[in-house]
Amino acid sequence: MADLSTDFLGIKSPNPFWLASAPPTDKEYNVVRAFRAGWGGVVWKTLGEDPHIVNVNGPRYGAVWGADRRLLGLNNIELITDRPLEVNLREIKQVKRDWPDRAMIVSLMVPCEEQAWKAILPLVEETGADGIELNFGCPHGMSERGMGSAVGQVPEYIEMVTRWCKQNTRMPVIVKLTPNITDIRKPARAAKAGGADAVSLINTINSITSVNLDSFSPEPSIDGKGSHGGYCGPAVKPIALSMVSEIARDAETAGLPISGIGGVTTWRDAAEFLALGAGTVQVCTAAMTYGFKIVDELKSGLSQYLDEKGMTLADLVGRAVPNVTDWQHLNLNYVAKARIDQDACIKCGRCYAACEDTSHQAISMSPDRTFEVIDAECVACNLCVNVCPVEGCITMEPLAAGTVDQRTGRVVEADYANWTTHPNNPAAVKAAE
Repeated sequence: MADLSTDFLGIKSPNPFWLASAPPTDKEYNVVRAFRAGWGGVVWKTLGEDPHIVNVNGPRYGAVWGADRRLLGLNNIELITDRPLEVNLREIKQVKRDWPDRAMIVSLMVPCEEQAWKAILPLVEETGADGIELNFGCPHGMSERGMGSAVGQVPEYIEMVTRWCKQNTRMPVIVKLTPNITDIRKPARAAKAGGADAVSLINTINSITSVNLDSFSPEPSIDGKGSHGGYCGPAVKPIALSMVSEIARDAETAGLPISGIGGVTTWRDAAEFLALGAGTVQVCTAAMTYGFKIVDELKSGLSQYLDEKGMTLADLVGRAVPNVTDWQHLNLNYVAKARIDQDACIKCGRCYAACEDTSHQAISMSPDRTFEVIDAECVACNLCVNVCPVEGCITMEPLAAGTVDQRTGRVVEADYANWTTHPNNPAAVKAAE
């Protein structure tokens, strides 16, 4: 099996799968169970200086399910740890002593005052932890107190607090970024300017998952009232992938190590984050849904994939970044058409209904319910592929060079590689002018 051992900021772990700062990493009992199950590291649930943190004593989670009741997303209104700081620190020290080969990162959130950070850093350092993660992402509860995303949404604050931490600890500093912002590159740049050793993202997305239509209270409901919370789980993965890629390909943050977070449920999810530049991946909702042993599937799947590709873990990290580009650089000379495998088709008609009603009227239906693509109308949007219930039944096939596109009447060109300087490329024309 492929070697999954990881060196992230000099922090070694047997695999890149870390548990994110959340209920699964709230105490020694959970973390030890996680390490026994095979997790490579943990980010301990966020510590703070306030001894009076009180979490709600009612429902803490709202959920979004798929049609089969598969959990797609969780909304949580839980705050940082409500356990005494000294208890957490004692347990962190003991776990790190007992499991020296696992990554131990401690998440921190204290008021945006230099003295508060200077006070807590040596306490964490004394535990022997491998690094700290600055929680600038939590969008509820703590943000109303001027912490969490209230800091993460202001690049100047990010840079300031990061610099305070770098000046007052030997430990690597990871800055956890909030997705509740317009341009993720700005806080990442601020973290780097402050001296951050890495960033982790994404934290949860500000959300209300549902409203109870009997009590008219948002869920989860506490005594008839609800609040916005943080959304996570498989549903947020596309947002997380995009934000990770933006940092990985930004000229100002290129090379800044990334710990990827957001909906990692399968080894494929993890591989996608790694390919877009993440050096480790953090998992929460999948562990809360399926238990700690899900790490077995993550490790075996990623190892088998790397073996089949003849790649190392290092080969995978960042492999997809060069292929992420801005829209204006996409090759408009490339032409594809939908193709329907008649042997696989179950004649459900979803492709026809979707294309006829909401797309380009590029699929015909015969009296015996045979569906065919009309090349002269097909714009290769691949909506039919996405609504078809039979995997592989409809595919997108590129037209060969020299073929006439029946829709546009243009001959498909062989030289796709020179699109950036091609006369049909508006960006190239503008540059030439």
